[in-house]
Amino acid sequence: MPTLLKKNGFRYFFYSNEHLPKHIHVEGKGGEAKIELDSLTLINAFNLKKKDLTVIIKTVTNQRFFFIRKWDEFYSI
Repeated sequence: MPTLLKKNGFRYFFYSNEHLPKHIHVEGKGGEAKIELDSLTLINAFNLKKKDLTVIIKTVTNQRFFFIRKWDEFYSI
């Protein structure tokens, strides 16, 4: 499970056996989230404070193209 980024107490990663749509998993501070990369849609979130979720979404938005590039490289798309 490649870790792509660690920032603000959160780890951004994907699993080695992922499926489409392209998405990123985030975990930290006792919670987790999954965000679709193309649309920046929040797929799910558990045990996260609203302010932490805001930080996560901002980070994914800012790093979106990096995450997509890494996904494509890993899955040889």
